[in-house]
Amino acid sequence: MIDLNQHKLELDYPCSWKYKIVILESVNIKYISKDVFGERDHKVKESNVSKKGKFKSYSVELIVHNEDDRKEIYKVLGEHKEIKMVL
Repeated sequence: MIDLNQHKLELDYPCSWKYKIVILESVNIKYISKDVFGERDHKVKESNVSKKGKFKSYSVELIVHNEDDRKEIYKVLGEHKEIKMVL
């Protein structure tokens, strides 16, 4: 079995990157989008709704310029008070 922790992800930057976020159904994704990305060009697409309808997931796609940029966006999304999970 391959241990993925032993291998570094090799990407050619800049590149398109997708994050999957999970939020409460009642939260406005446009608010989060504006709060996190401001004027930075990105696409948001609704992905799934939980079985009981309490949560929604979205795919967020944007151009990342380098590894630090990619990781920083992940960190900012993960720390946002309205986002329950980032994948």
